[in-house]
Amino acid sequence: MAEKLSAVKGMNDIAPPVSAHWEWLEDTLRSLMRRYGYRNVRTPIVEPTALFIRGLGEVTDIVEKEMYSFEDRLNGEQLTLRPENTAGVVRAAVEHSMLYDGGKRLYYMGPMFRHERPQRGRYRQFHQFGAEALGFAGPDVDVELIVMACDLWAELGLEGIELEINSLGQPAERLAHRQALIGYLEEHADLLDEDARRRLHSNPLRILDTKNPAMQAMVNGAPHLMAFLGAESLDHFNRLRALLDAQGIAYRINPRLVRGMDYYNLSVFEFVTTQLGSQGTVCAGGRYDGLFEQIGGKAAPAVGWALGMERILELLKEQRRLPEPVAPDAYAVIPDVSALSVAMPLLRQLRAQGVSVAMHAGGAEGMGSMKSQFKKADASGARYALVFGAQELEQGMVAFKSLRGDRAAETGQQLQPLAEVAAWGPGLRGF
Repeated sequence: MAEKLSAVKGMNDIAPPVSAHWEWLEDTLRSLMRRYGYRNVRTPIVEPTALFIRGLGEVTDIVEKEMYSFEDRLNGEQLTLRPENTAGVVRAAVEHSMLYDGGKRLYYMGPMFRHERPQRGRYRQFHQFGAEALGFAGPDVDVELIVMACDLWAELGLEGIELEINSLGQPAERLAHRQALIGYLEEHADLLDEDARRRLHSNPLRILDTKNPAMQAMVNGAPHLMAFLGAESLDHFNRLRALLDAQGIAYRINPRLVRGMDYYNLSVFEFVTTQLGSQGTVCAGGRYDGLFEQIGGKAAPAVGWALGMERILELLKEQRRLPEPVAPDAYAVIPDVSALSVAMPLLRQLRAQGVSVAMHAGGAEGMGSMKSQFKKADASGARYALVFGAQELEQGMVAFKSLRGDRAAETGQQLQPLAEVAAWGPGLRGF
């Protein structure tokens, strides 16, 4: 016997009935995007490694430690499994001149890949859904995206998700803050852990996001970027706040909110919960006006967010908001294989009318008794059993039996003419 193979640790199979929850969430997200005028974009899972080095920043954790990168054996090109998709969407927009006739509202969903220590809400292959507004400069679109996420939480019935916002200003403002921050951290070098010392001169802003309890008090006293913002950056942030206030969107200003990619500027935001432990960020994003130029395009403003599908589903499970699995409308009970020549064409007609029907199958050896078939019909969750018995078929009939609700207690079965499937078929979709 061959050795049993398993999935790579941290890269999970998604099978029924759990996959039904994924489909439901995906359908909900697609519906939300349509209502806001966002259109789907699909980019490759594999991108040039340089895209992420330039876009995310060479000294970010993602580029330094988390990317799955390899050399193409055909031509020696350096390639990477995408660790996020904003850079890929912008690369596609530049490559295909998407903004030649104005801004674009786009969304994507799919798997991303990072070297991680697998744990609840954090996997090596994980799935993101993202919304990107390209070519729009004002804070009105930033707020549109934030409100869109709030609408999603309401639609899903999720509670306890809080919004945190901050402004990262512009590059020159961040540079001035960076110099002041390095000076402050050098004064407290004895309190820095190994990771912070490594970042001190390469990416000191990320030290503010430390989870080390021993550094919290020191970090809380560090210079705030907000104090270095110029008039235009402050105006953008204040207009964003005013628009949020006008719509009754509650938020908290978090001066330590910095995000993990170098491409962000001006407004950044996160939606967080306390119900998922250390993986409490369920959706995050912000403005990234410089990314188009970083990857070789013409300057263009842009803003977006991404959410982790696994974390949203975990939170839905935690709050008991996941829907019941969708059951078929009917289950076809086939007492004998000789009935298949009549049953299968009729079931096809029903499905063409939008009726979902599961058919008992297994050939002459696996049909089983009527009793066992009815057990499977009941276990399927179907509302009706359609019985293709020999006597019924001789009369040109099919027998209906209700399996759910009050009608399930009724004795006997109702007969319906096979020839009138167009008339009685739609009735199977509901009582």
